[in-house]
Amino acid sequence: MMQSNSAQVPQQPSNPALERLSVFVGEWNIEITSMSFQADKTAVVRGRASFDWVERGAFLIEHFEAPNTEFPRGISIIGPDDSAETYGMLYFDSRGVSRIYQMSLSGDVWKLWRDFPGFSQRFIGTFSDEHNMITARWEKSNDGSNWELDFNLEYSKVR
Repeated sequence: MMQSNSAQVPQQPSNPALERLSVFVGEWNIEITSMSFQADKTAVVRGRASFDWVERGAFLIEHFEAPNTEFPRGISIIGPDDSAETYGMLYFDSRGVSRIYQMSLSGDVWKLWRDFPGFSQRFIGTFSDEHNMITARWEKSNDGSNWELDFNLEYSKVR
């Protein structure tokens, strides 16, 4: 029988490798700007993201959406690689896109990356001193050498 996570989710994860990720847990407003795929480069997309523990703190899950926009709704599951001291992130969105990213969190710098022939991606986000804002950017590359901005992203913690 599967156990429900509701009302049983701990404040701290059961896996010590995930403890550093506690800074993400909560509700966030998101703002997406400078989108390479938008004709209007001044367009702004606003949405929400939430991070919560899953399976009594074994994984971190992110849900994100930007209602009433074409921006995809999605979900990510983050788990540790205990021996590598890094994380993996499984990503899926409403377009049917599935990807696996490598992830690190060192100090106040959050990084995601995916090296794939024809379409590599990287993300770098920096937490504010109070850990209530993350200023980030996604970049893409068709050849793994020449990178261009895909879009900027800002997270503002609501609670």
